[in-house]
Amino acid sequence: MPSFEYKVVPAPKKGLRSKGARSTEDKFANTLQSLMNELGADGWEYQRADTLPCEERSGLTGKTTAYQNMLIFRRALDQPDTSLLTLRKNDLSTDVASDEIPTTKKAPTPEEVRPQETMVTTPLGGASRSDPGKTVNAPEVAPQ
Repeated sequence: MPSFEYKVVPAPKKGLRSKGARSTEDKFANTLQSLMNELGADGWEYQRADTLPCEERSGLTGKTTAYQNMLIFRRALDQPDTSLLTLRKNDLSTDVASDEIPTTKKAPTPEEVRPQETMVTTPLGGASRSDPGKTVNAPEVAPQ
């Protein structure tokens, strides 16, 4: 499904002078035409014109609602964002030659296994209830 980006520009409020455009309608149409051709050259496709309310200040404490005319354009994004897909492909790749068959890892032998450390709390000499003691890391003794 294609993705789009949108551009919203204010509609012109009055037409600009040009050759052959004498009436207000002709000047306004020429202004819209040149705006649409300019954006169309950059790949923007005209969608619609919208009139939207906008609250403005009136005096010191008053507010009024004005209406703004906007022209909406869109264009398709060139390429979807594939950076995550590329990252995932690179994470899954291996350094194994194509003619080699990857093997599974072997389970470690008991000699390779490091003894686990346990936390042992021993009281200091003459420890009272306000002195909780000292924590010491002591390796667990492996059976022989």
